[in-house]
Amino acid sequence: MKEYRIQDKKITIYLASAHPAPVIYLNTVIEEGPTIYDILKNSTAANFTLVTISGLDWNHDMALWDCPAIAKNIPPCTGGALEYLTFLQDKVIPTVEKEIRIVPMWRGIAGYSLAGLFALYTLYQADVFSRAACISGSLWFPGFREYVFSQKTKGNPEHIYFSLGNKENRTRNPYLKTVEENTKVIEEYFRKSGVDTIFQ
Repeated sequence: MKEYRIQDKKITIYLASAHPAPVIYLNTVIEEGPTIYDILKNSTAANFTLVTISGLDWNHDMALWDCPAIAKNIPPCTGGALEYLTFLQDKVIPTVEKEIRIVPMWRGIAGYSLAGLFALYTLYQADVFSRAACISGSLWFPGFREYVFSQKTKGNPEHIYFSLGNKENRTRNPYLKTVEENTKVIEEYFRKSGVDTIFQ
């Protein structure tokens, strides 16, 4: 494991046991990287390098555009995703991949909640990732469903993983109650576009 600071972000690299190997970039709410890495290593024989980024301004860095507060105790989102993606492309990825001294077999991006939303968004803004994991993604985010259908991805994503909890749409909140329908519709859209998808 290697750790770096780039600006105000903490970057942790969990190195693959052998090369060549894919590199997966995971944006985290808190520093849950060690737990996630252990779960992955104990549940799969796949060989990979995991890179976690923490210290995020969550409702800014992961937010695609401005969004008002959707509940009393939830702050509004201020759209900083494009700025953060530029930082990821120009600072984080070159630093990491120079350090590990390899060209990845493939590059993936993963995230939970708003970071799951961000993972899908990156496919429309850059061609650096060929795979994405949208884990309980905030696909209720206003305007994102329409964005998916009206824009084209920058590259040709090969695989996208979607997951959603059984109770995530059981709410009176008018924003959050759309998450299941939006996730299913967006997953179906990518699948019918020829992308290999998994939805759990």
